[in-house]
Amino acid sequence: MYIGPAIDDREILGHLPAELRHLLEHTNGYVAYHGGLHVRGACHAPEWHSLRFAWFGENALHALFPAVEPADIPFAEDALGDQYVLRNGVVCRLSAESGEIESLELDLIGFDAAVRADPIGFLALAPLEDFLAQGGALGPGQLLNAYPPLIAKESSSGVSYRPIPALEQRRWLADLARQLRDVPDCTRIRFRPAP
Repeated sequence: MYIGPAIDDREILGHLPAELRHLLEHTNGYVAYHGGLHVRGACHAPEWHSLRFAWFGENALHALFPAVEPADIPFAEDALGDQYVLRNGVVCRLSAESGEIESLELDLIGFDAAVRADPIGFLALAPLEDFLAQGGALGPGQLLNAYPPLIAKESSSGVSYRPIPALEQRRWLADLARQLRDVPDCTRIRFRPAP
């Protein structure tokens, strides 16, 4: 769906483990599975594709989500904005709505194999499949915004999806996770649209 531009951020490559560096030297990031997986590239622009921007920029993932550590390498995201980071060589998934992070107990090669074997199941792409079946499409640099959030019980009654810029979705998710951080499970909450 999208192949990253030529590498123009060689400096960032020196900070990466060998397997991620080799991947980016072969294909400088990409968007695949109709927007289901975005692997960031070693480039300065576009910002939505820049590994440097997601790792060290003003809106770095560790600045938005406290569970992400500054040393975590935010190499990928899925269609809804869940993030995949390399932490000491192990891939971890940040569930962006809750702000919780979990180890997938896979290295980058194992992660790639699991995605290729079952992208819809492994990346939990059923919402994207629903959106596409309704005639929707995600463009490069866009993520799906779900309302009500999938973490809410009410989402089982139906969810509406809309494509929005990736950074806008990440900020929205970070704000949601911040507001829900200390809320006990099964607590009744009210969502109000922003003015």
